[in-house]
Amino acid sequence: MPGPDRSASGGEASGLRERAAALRQAAQLPQAEPGTLLDAALAELDGAVEALSGGGSAGSGADGRALNGLHSERRLLHAVFTAAPLPLYVVDQDGTVLRANSSACEVLGVGPGYATGKSLTALMEPAARAPARSQLAAVARTGKRARLTCGMLGSNGVVRSDLVIVPVSVRGDADRLLVAMSPARPAPGPGKQAPAGSGTARQAGSQQKTARQPAAGADPPDTAGMNTAGMNTGAADSAGTDTAGTDTAGTDTAGTGTADADGTAVATAARRLDLLAGAARLLLESTTISESVLLQRCARLLSGDLATWAIVDLSRRGQLRRHYVAGPDDPESSGLTHAVATSDPGPGTAPEQVHESGQTLLLTHVADELALGPSPDGPPFLTLLGATSLLCVPMTDGSHRYGALTLLRPAEAGQFGLADAALAEEIGALLGRAISGRRMLRQRTETVDALRASLLPRALRPIPGVEIASAHLAATRGPEVGGDFYDAYPTPGGWGIAIGDVCGKGEDAPAATATARHAIRVLAHWNGDPADVLRRANDIMLAEEFGGRFVTASGAHLRWQGRTLRVVLATAGHPGPVLVRPDGSVQVLPGGGVPLGIFPDPEPATLELELGDGDVLFFFTDGLADARSPQATYFEDALGDRLAQLAGRRAADILSDMRSAVLEFCDGVLVDDLTMLALRAGVPPAS
Repeated sequence: MPGPDRSASGGEASGLRERAAALRQAAQLPQAEPGTLLDAALAELDGAVEALSGGGSAGSGADGRALNGLHSERRLLHAVFTAAPLPLYVVDQDGTVLRANSSACEVLGVGPGYATGKSLTALMEPAARAPARSQLAAVARTGKRARLTCGMLGSNGVVRSDLVIVPVSVRGDADRLLVAMSPARPAPGPGKQAPAGSGTARQAGSQQKTARQPAAGADPPDTAGMNTAGMNTGAADSAGTDTAGTDTAGTDTAGTGTADADGTAVATAARRLDLLAGAARLLLESTTISESVLLQRCARLLSGDLATWAIVDLSRRGQLRRHYVAGPDDPESSGLTHAVATSDPGPGTAPEQVHESGQTLLLTHVADELALGPSPDGPPFLTLLGATSLLCVPMTDGSHRYGALTLLRPAEAGQFGLADAALAEEIGALLGRAISGRRMLRQRTETVDALRASLLPRALRPIPGVEIASAHLAATRGPEVGGDFYDAYPTPGGWGIAIGDVCGKGEDAPAATATARHAIRVLAHWNGDPADVLRRANDIMLAEEFGGRFVTASGAHLRWQGRTLRVVLATAGHPGPVLVRPDGSVQVLPGGGVPLGIFPDPEPATLELELGDGDVLFFFTDGLADARSPQATYFEDALGDRLAQLAGRRAADILSDMRSAVLEFCDGVLVDDLTMLALRAGVPPAS
């Protein structure tokens, strides 16, 4: 059998080259009709496919001329496809992109190879995906071409496009679909008809995009060659359709860069820096707010400047829980915000993957509609939000992961790029450190509260015939544990009272306070002499090392003698109590003595007195004496007058009024812990 005519094959190839060149030139003319050019290009492709199909059965000649001719035509066909002035996709019958030419990549704002392996519908706006799937299936089933108008997802927004879908059959190979894309033709005005022969496109090269500008921080169109090496860009994408490591969203316009492009890049970089600075400032200026409020404020900041939607998910008891959702401020969006906020991220969702892996997830075009999980009664959340680009980063301090921050953009807001991912990672790290610091502070505060509670009795033991009341106010400056303590306990032949304060705050203060309090209580159990109890407590204090801390204390022994309450008072460097008589007379009793834990063999100051019915002993610590008003006056100067006004009142009422008076005097600011203890003698118990 004679081999194929090489000259004929060469002639066909030469003619195809000439016609392809003519089509390119025609596409550059101002009056060019893209629809007409598209039909012509498709006709040329049909002819090339037919020629290749016919030549595929030729036998091999001795000189291999038939095979060389076939290879030459295939190379020519590939070149024509790649350089075609209209965007073209070759997809298999399930809609997976097998090839995309340069024009298609340019329109989408992606690099060569990015679309390969992805679903064609993932490159469309969500509303067009279902109709597109149906059209692709219909063309594959019937073999008849179809047309579809939809929005394709460009780097900076939606590109309104007309798609023509035609079947392509190659002998000996599976059938394919060829999808040609052209800018959508505007609808004719009232009473007007579209020009005949205009096809489905506007002027060649015009790409009609939405007027909305990309969100602040969006990558400019010339972010060349975005490499996602080391970044997971495929999780939550369609199985088998991800091209991890080949995501090069952003096309290089080498040789065509202009001052405008440079200015756009600089402005974008400046916006990113401003946003990062704003987030850092928010964290630094919000040291007093709670973790929850901080996350809400940061989410609102990001939803306005970097994304349309911002979702914060936190890990609680080993499970990721939805914490907050920020989105557009309009009635329609508020309903969506509530729906998403009330649904926790499920297994397999993007936030779960990021939290488990600790790696950033960037989906320039989201193919998996369940990346945010299904909604309870409708479409997936991703579809409800109209999101087409997703960026999710972990919130971590480097050693612990606290949750995930998810950012979403709809089609008209453009796509996330690597620069956006880097910015979001920095913000996620800032949030992680802020959460870590707040939780450490909260844990420390809880420890402080527990330790403070352990130093103060939950309730004072009652003393027969005596009203006793106490009040403790923690310092409002700093979370350090103070050193105040007070106690009431039985002693041989009566009852004991103790009140004291440690000098200073910090880690050693609670230990010194606990030692003094428990030593006094235990020693007084066998010893009714408060001075001797303080001396022995001093020996115990000296045997320990408390970082130079010392303790001031007052101890009292109470016993009834007839209708008189006899009190033996001993002080070790502590302020003396105030004696208040029912008639309003006030006497500040002397203190004195040497604080515990400084010198061996100190001699406490002692005093004996008798209390009758209605007499009050008012004990206090240095916190009351140091209470200062905004005008720099001290509450201690007016202490006697305040107590005189409360003469004859019950012990609990006296402390309640004194508490209010102190807080009002110092405008709620206490520089030291404040403890008050009031004893009011009443009717002696029946013997």
